[in-house]
Amino acid sequence: FMYKMDDAHGTLVNEHAEKSRESCQSKRNIFFLKTHKTASSTIINILFRYGEFHNLTFAFPVRSSLYSYPNFFSASYVDGFSVDGNKTFNIMCHHMRFMLTEVKKVMPNDTFYFTVMRNPISLFESSFSYWRKNTPFVKAKNLEDFLNNSSAYYDAVTQNRHLVKNLMAFDLGFDPKENKTINKIQFMLNLTDTIFDLVLITEYFDESLILLKEALCWSFDDVLSFPLNRRSNNTMKTLTLETQEKIKRWNSLDWQLYVHFNNSFWELVEKFGRERMQHEIGILQMKRAEMEKTCLQGEVAPSQLKDKSMIPYQSGIATILGYNLKPGLTTPYQLLCRRLVTPELQYNSLLHDKQKIM
Repeated sequence: FMYKMDDAHGTLVNEHAEKSRESCQSKRNIFFLKTHKTASSTIINILFRYGEFHNLTFAFPVRSSLYSYPNFFSASYVDGFSVDGNKTFNIMCHHMRFMLTEVKKVMPNDTFYFTVMRNPISLFESSFSYWRKNTPFVKAKNLEDFLNNSSAYYDAVTQNRHLVKNLMAFDLGFDPKENKTINKIQFMLNLTDTIFDLVLITEYFDESLILLKEALCWSFDDVLSFPLNRRSNNTMKTLTLETQEKIKRWNSLDWQLYVHFNNSFWELVEKFGRERMQHEIGILQMKRAEMEKTCLQGEVAPSQLKDKSMIPYQSGIATILGYNLKPGLTTPYQLLCRRLVTPELQYNSLLHDKQKIM
């Protein structure tokens, strides 16, 4: 490949990638299935920013930031949707329990569908910390106790039961409780494969962003992001191998999904080219470091946030961190820096209100 200097950023740019970008058309009709506890809040920030800066129309939920979750999605949950289809929506990305036939009523035919998956072991540990209070987790002494008596705890509390078993399968619209045969599992994997153009993997987030950039024909700046909705380290647990195995058994559908899509993810990376991937990750990380230097004073607990309107939603025993911006930012950076660190619920309200008056 030939490389040339990008004067604006003083970085090497892959000329092959530049040429292919010139010949492709940026995708603007996008569906993102926002799964829980998978770094999806960071992806939402990318989509919100792209939509805002390109004046695209979001399919906002009528109420709050959920489409009547955990019910199956219905087109009627979208603010401004009508059966005659006189309004065109570009981006749909809020929490839902997926129902393809209903999504298709809202989104254009050329929509790009993608989602993200996370290793069910770390996902489950994160869920236990985040939803400790109002789910079947509530009666368990600790995570190990829940796993040793999972069926009893699961049956004892019905509130938010969907959050504690096969959560990714549930969000995708499958039955999390069903004991599936090999044929049914294969059907679930094939169906998900057919529907989604791309499945990202949380553990390989930068690789995921590069594949997303490539698939959408976007720029590095479009997929630039800071990690959002992160927990402080003091609530994170190291799990024994025995506990990890129990989590895999309890979330067996999620484990099958993860193994399958982790494999296909690395096939995509191979196709993209390992060297090219490493090079593009280098550019992305350099741009992120530049923006961090420009924008951020640091990642802090909610009590230390100077701007209290930027406190992320807090849940369970986890402390969800936010960012303080540097004071005195110059005008071109002020809006971008602020948007990069705006928590999801606040950004959602801001864009929804803006869209209502347009």
